Amino acid sequence: MTITEANPVDNGVNVEALLGAREHMTEMPELAQFQWRADCKWVNGTHSRTTVQAFSGAGGEQSHRQPHSVETDHPELFASADNGMTPPELVLAGLAGCITAGVASVATNRGIQLRSVHATVEADMDLAGILGIDSEVRNGFNGIRVRYVIDSDATKEEIEAVVAQSQKRSAVFDVVTNPTAVVVEVV
Repeated sequence: MTITEANPVDNGVNVEALLGAREHMTEMPELAQFQWRADCKWVNGTHSRTTVQAFSGAGGEQSHRQPHSVETDHPELFASADNGMTPPELVLAGLAGCITAGVASVATNRGIQLRSVHATVEADMDLAGILGIDSEVRNGFNGIRVRYVIDSDATKEEIEAVVAQSQKRSAVFDVVTNPTAVVVEVV
């Protein structure tokens, strides 16, 4: 499918701006270097508040229009106050949000009008690892499943191609599926 003047697609994505940014970053690769930052403060018990605002990219310091915060905690089942989603759930939310943003962007670029997009993300975890019950058990997820239900003007094959491209370009999918060097230090 292609975008035509008679039938413009509006999924709320400014594809022209995205393609323009891509062109600039192709011509000047240093503009593509970004550093994302998060500032986490312990509140009480297992409750923390993480805020993001400043980041660098596109050749300089940038900032969101306003700070964005998320609360993380553990459920009452673990003798916690349940003041927010668990950190593993936050990872799942990030994965769903990243791929879904890609779905909207890729669909718009391909001239596909979306009516609704619904992602369900599930991950299995054996807590015997993080609780120190069994050192052979992994601390993280054993597997993640992402299921999409998408209502659009496209065929099932076209939607599958949109989701595949979105997954291929998803930063969070890459973070979750590929090893990333992480340095933790106390200063």
